[in-house]
Amino acid sequence: MSLLDQFSEITQADQPLAPLTWMKVGGLAQYLVEPRTPDELQQVVEYCHAERVPVHVLGGGSNVLVRDEGVSGAVIRLTSDEFARVSVNGTVVTAGSGALLSNVISESVKAGLAGLDTLVGIPGTVGGALKGNAGGRSGDIGQFVSSVTVLTVKGDRFVRKEDELSFAYRKSSINELVVLEAEFQLKAGAPDEITQRMRKLWIMKKASQPLASQSAGCIFKNPRGLSAGALIDQSGLKGARVGNAEISDRHANFIVTHDGATADEVLRLIDVVRSKVAEQFGVDLELEIQIW
Repeated sequence: MSLLDQFSEITQADQPLAPLTWMKVGGLAQYLVEPRTPDELQQVVEYCHAERVPVHVLGGGSNVLVRDEGVSGAVIRLTSDEFARVSVNGTVVTAGSGALLSNVISESVKAGLAGLDTLVGIPGTVGGALKGNAGGRSGDIGQFVSSVTVLTVKGDRFVRKEDELSFAYRKSSINELVVLEAEFQLKAGAPDEITQRMRKLWIMKKASQPLASQSAGCIFKNPRGLSAGALIDQSGLKGARVGNAEISDRHANFIVTHDGATADEVLRLIDVVRSKVAEQFGVDLELEIQIW
């Protein structure tokens, strides 16, 4: 019995993934599964493990490049309200993994809680942000986490507390298949001051990044003590194109896709950047985005 037979109400076969990602490129998912509750998600994961069906979890699609060949197995999306809940209790904010980071930030600011406001302008969902420790110059999400509820590839559910969690630049120790929920410990502050600070950060970000374009945010991690964007810029690659994929002329660490672009063109452009930066500066750029 296939995944489609077993979970017919929440599974679709051969679904295009391009519209679900920020880059708008890539092929089909063999199965696209959208569980409605954590229990249903657990059943899907247990089934996939037992039947050896490969599983990918797609959040907001802001940090992933899907190859043109598509993805075999199951692509799970946590789009139901059950996974997007945000609640505030004192100085603790609890958010489901499917909650948009922007929603969690606005709810915390509304409650007069400071901390997550430093992440303004970062796209995606809580789950993806935690796994990749999303952040910027003003801080990252990991510094506010007090606990994370996760689901393993076998379908086991458990809570990881602060001493079982570690966060570093664009990575975390959360290696389980799915983040279900997270708790953030924040500090009380004046809502007006937090909002003002957040607006300032947002204006700066908007001025320096191509936020209105189709892109997946920063493509490469910053090498220690250096800026990937500056290295790419100094290599003379701003505006460079492969087909309909282009290095942004606003921020060289962004690749913008135009209508008709393919994942292969993006990958070829990534190779051009890596080889030019390595040749010119002796630096091997490491990808920040995931490639499926």
